[in-house]
Amino acid sequence: MSVADDFEHQPVMRDEIVDVFSTVPPGVVLDATLGGGGHTEAILESRADLRVLGIDRDHTALKAAGARLERFGERFAAAHARFDALREVMDDHEVAELSGALFDLGVSSHQLDTADRGFSYRHEGPVDMRMDSSGEWSADDVVNGYDEDRLADIIERHGDERFARRIARAIVAARPIERTTDLAEVVTAAIPAPARRTGGHPAKRTFQAIRIEVNGELDILPSAIDRAVEAVAPGGRVAVLTYHSGEDRIVKDRFREATDRCVCPPELPCICGAVQTVRLVRGHAKRPSADEVAGNRRASSARLRVVERVAAEEEHG
Repeated sequence: MSVADDFEHQPVMRDEIVDVFSTVPPGVVLDATLGGGGHTEAILESRADLRVLGIDRDHTALKAAGARLERFGERFAAAHARFDALREVMDDHEVAELSGALFDLGVSSHQLDTADRGFSYRHEGPVDMRMDSSGEWSADDVVNGYDEDRLADIIERHGDERFARRIARAIVAARPIERTTDLAEVVTAAIPAPARRTGGHPAKRTFQAIRIEVNGELDILPSAIDRAVEAVAPGGRVAVLTYHSGEDRIVKDRFREATDRCVCPPELPCICGAVQTVRLVRGHAKRPSADEVAGNRRASSARLRVVERVAAEEEHG
């Protein structure tokens, strides 16, 4: 089995992503969350006049994507980096501006299904959860190092978990917790029995929250989106797939900020001279189809938001 096959991942909303970039000008699309390369492959197959520059923090993902996309030759390049370093990566590859940028903020199936990565509450592995396995900070530092208040805060904020305090108290009492299955059992036991029977696995939200904390995902997202919006050429688009309400709130906020530069009071006519340079492609998030969710349950919480740089003639017209 090749490394690409081993990193098999079904890209969420593949056809919708292809459609998003079907109208952008020829040039370079930045795949800021390359993963196994599924979205990039679809984009490159859909248009011969596009190239893709991929970024990922996961060395295994980069290796798999490189093998999968080798057939595209110079139309594909990749870099090991966090996605908020996109401008530095662009400079390194002599890319002045982008035709588009894509952020898929989900965890890949490969990461979830590889027990040694420690992302899954279903598979026994170390309490790790690092996107970049060379990083020094891991889930062990959070689970076995944070005090109860700090744990409860991140579980509530990053996981939308209403039993965050009970879970945090149980984790502290059970330390040291070294295996993911042990952590999942502690979390499950801390949640009242009636609540365990709805909403999927009881530990899902807590694992999500710890993963987000370990990798600083929400901390780096706002600046990354802003930099991507600034980097796209007129007619270019920035698309973001989110899977968590905290992520989606950030994307909505940054897109709203980008599309509304006016600083005048809303009840008065605009006199500040602000020029709209970005528009929302649609007013609300697009969700995956029922057929896709039926075939890929991990797509069920996905939301797609897209903005487009207004063409130069529209800016001054």
